[in-house]
Amino acid sequence: MSDTLHTSQLGRAVPTPQSPEEARLDRVPNPHPGTTYLVRFTAPEFTSLCPVTGQPDFAHLAIDYVPGDWLVESKSLKLYLTSFRNHGAFHEDCTVRIGKDIVALLAPAWLRIGGYWYPRGGIPIDVFWQTSIPPESLWLPDQGVPSYRGRG
Repeated sequence: MSDTLHTSQLGRAVPTPQSPEEARLDRVPNPHPGTTYLVRFTAPEFTSLCPVTGQPDFAHLAIDYVPGDWLVESKSLKLYLTSFRNHGAFHEDCTVRIGKDIVALLAPAWLRIGGYWYPRGGIPIDVFWQTSIPPESLWLPDQGVPSYRGRG
């Protein structure tokens, strides 16, 4: 993990990691420590593989967190999320793992992740995880991802 603005990937040509184990998340100092504010990342085209069939699964991820001393560096997050395209795991495992990996990196004041998975076998699976109750003073907008409604 990086402790300064000098990250291992930002400003450099970096090959796409082939697995989440190979991927590296970097962090940068929070310019507003002690201030309660929300950071949101959305990944509307997240892809992983079904661990049984090897077929691709697709999701819209929404990651919200309240920084402590650190922010996740966005290029490293993009590469980390991309590394799941070759990773076989169930929806629940992918979603919760991403949340826990970010928490391990940043130790944020609060984090939630919503994994809005597109239907497989006719059933959409949505997975939600958070570290705790959100801070009382936090403005927390809706994640903005509608539940799957089909063609109706």
